Amino acid sequence: MTGTGADQAPGLVWPSYERPSLASVLPSVVAQLIGPGPHDEPADAYPGGYPGGPLIDLPTADRAVVVLVDGLGDRLLRRRAGHAPFLRSLLPQGRTLQSGFPTTTASAMGTFGTGLPPGAHGLVGYEVRMPGTDRFLNELSWEDGPVPEEWQPHRTVFERAQAAGVSTARIGPHFFDGSGLTRAALRGGDFVVASSLAERVDATIARVAAAPRSLTYLYWGDVDKVGHVHGCESWQWGDELATADAELDRLAHSLPPGTALHITADHGMVDVPDTGVVDAAADPVLHEGVARIAGEPRSPQVFAVDGAVDEVRDRWRERLGSDAVVLTREEAVSAGLFGEVREEVLPRIGDLVVLMSAGHSVVDSRVHRPELIALRGVHGSITADEMDVPLLSVVT
Repeated sequence: MTGTGADQAPGLVWPSYERPSLASVLPSVVAQLIGPGPHDEPADAYPGGYPGGPLIDLPTADRAVVVLVDGLGDRLLRRRAGHAPFLRSLLPQGRTLQSGFPTTTASAMGTFGTGLPPGAHGLVGYEVRMPGTDRFLNELSWEDGPVPEEWQPHRTVFERAQAAGVSTARIGPHFFDGSGLTRAALRGGDFVVASSLAERVDATIARVAAAPRSLTYLYWGDVDKVGHVHGCESWQWGDELATADAELDRLAHSLPPGTALHITADHGMVDVPDTGVVDAAADPVLHEGVARIAGEPRSPQVFAVDGAVDEVRDRWRERLGSDAVVLTREEAVSAGLFGEVREEVLPRIGDLVVLMSAGHSVVDSRVHRPELIALRGVHGSITADEMDVPLLSVVT
């Protein structure tokens, strides 16, 4: 990475998809239910091998519940563990895993749901370019997006579990049922609609009790939402963590005996002060030669005007200095940020991939909504606070 600034931006943790990671969670859970291996799928069905890479040794059970708490980074949880007595009790036997890059929900959900790195499943950012067009896809909202099953063609872990005879259910809000991201990353099995966390816990308990061999997935997003608005170091974030912890404690004590409960997250979060935010639209150095900025403010993906990639790269490196690592697409892929990248996925990635160091972000008021620019807690880059996620397991 010589000449990229990688040696000048402290605190960055490069992803390693060869180690157990977020991609390993669901394949490892399903392996305990149906045995390891691709079963009815050919060995070459997945770039880089069987989904999930190295499997994690998890408790054996006939029923498994997987809870994903959006934004609950491992380091953040450990710092704020006083608000979470139940989760704190699981930390000594828990594991710390890496999320993947970028540390944004759409990409991480693709990794979680397929067991593949972002370059293979193709959900490579919050906003990405649709190849062959001048259009950009918000992979979270999926507004006017492509057919999800074509954009992400690989079979999900939920589909494999269902095909193997495991009763499979996903618990979440009604607007997730049939959404673009759900269809792309988390399709397979039944979808059970429930709004509040208490309702989702109740729905999970009922679903598990009704099926002797089952995989049930519960999603909760308010920890992330509160962190975005108030910051992950705020008292409001602590209160939301305490609320989630109490419901997860109730879940653990209400499941049928012998059920394996696994709790993880998609990414962590950091707070960025107003003084650390640069608006590219108002910065002549960052503005010149740029056609569009996509991605997250913590990991901008910059699309340059034709023929200007090298000049834009050099200007961004000089302007941001030690606040960021600025890579070309080729450098980012070669460095393994996205894992193995399918050929058709490459054009979705920016001409430049920018990794912001702690306390810094780049927004673009030409395309970013004021509400996004105002967020206090953010994620997307590869600091340990954003990359590290917990895996906490207990058998009831």
